[in-house]
Amino acid sequence: MAETLKIVIPMAGWGTRMRPHTWNKPKPLVSVAGKTSLEHVMDMFKTLPEPDNVEYIFIVGPYLGELQVPEFIKENYPDLKAHVVVQREMKGQSHALALAREFLRGPMMVCFSDTLMETDFSFLDKEEADGVAWVMPVPDPRRFGVAELNSEGWVKRFIEKPQSMDNNLVVVGCYYFKSAEKLLTAIDEQMDRGIMLKGEYFLTDTISVMIEDGAKVRTQQIDTWLDTGTIEATLDTNKILLEKIKSNVLTFKRSNVEIVDPVFIHPTAEISNAKIGPYASIGANCKITNSQIAESILEAGCEITDAALSRSLIGRQASVKGRSDGHVAVLNIGDNSSIVM
Repeated sequence: MAETLKIVIPMAGWGTRMRPHTWNKPKPLVSVAGKTSLEHVMDMFKTLPEPDNVEYIFIVGPYLGELQVPEFIKENYPDLKAHVVVQREMKGQSHALALAREFLRGPMMVCFSDTLMETDFSFLDKEEADGVAWVMPVPDPRRFGVAELNSEGWVKRFIEKPQSMDNNLVVVGCYYFKSAEKLLTAIDEQMDRGIMLKGEYFLTDTISVMIEDGAKVRTQQIDTWLDTGTIEATLDTNKILLEKIKSNVLTFKRSNVEIVDPVFIHPTAEISNAKIGPYASIGANCKITNSQIAESILEAGCEITDAALSRSLIGRQASVKGRSDGHVAVLNIGDNSSIVM
């Protein structure tokens, strides 16, 4: 059996772009297409050469992350070999990895929790390069980091949030390293040299240091990269994922319900006199009456009455009472909220 692969999933950010949903749960536990973002990320690793010979390190933020993520992992992945590391100061990605030093030996991957992509990891047991960065061409790369290649196709360096649009090979937030020890050495060098951007140590800068020190890093191109970093992006990702999964609409309690595929409806939902879809995700124990729901995510325990919702993200145990007049509302409300229109 090959050496155990370590998979690091950093998720310690405050999730400010996903508020109000992240006031009382970490961003990876927000639902999309019937599962949390974190579950979709975990599904990606099923294509690894030895998916059972893997150790996970979750790097979480203080308070919400350290309270909820270990519990979630224990409940949903009871057999997973997992460690949880708390990043109490937001000093960036490389700082987060340095905190997990005690668990990092041999081959490793880093995959950020809001990176959902379609890829096949089965080639990794034959990988010769010191590092692999997954990339995708995008029309406007300026919000992201890009990989600059040399004439032989190896990565020359990474540029975080480039000013120019000439190079559009965006790094999507997933990396493989043959040696965790070499990565940690580069992080130490990066910190000694003070290579930061806006007070944070970025992983792309760490890899640039590795390349300076002789590491061979290549790119692996993908053509589907889904983002759950903002409300709008999460709703768009919900649509794309629902297109891929078969609607499961035979099992929930219903009375006079019209379904417009694709949708996800949890078996415990109760729906009457309603039109659901297209692109609606309905969570566990939701109760929907006299309502229309399209292009929206309803998390567990919502109660929707006499309302028409579109492009809405409704938190857990939230309640919405509409006006029964067919007026379509666009709502973004957090857990345990109550709206009467």
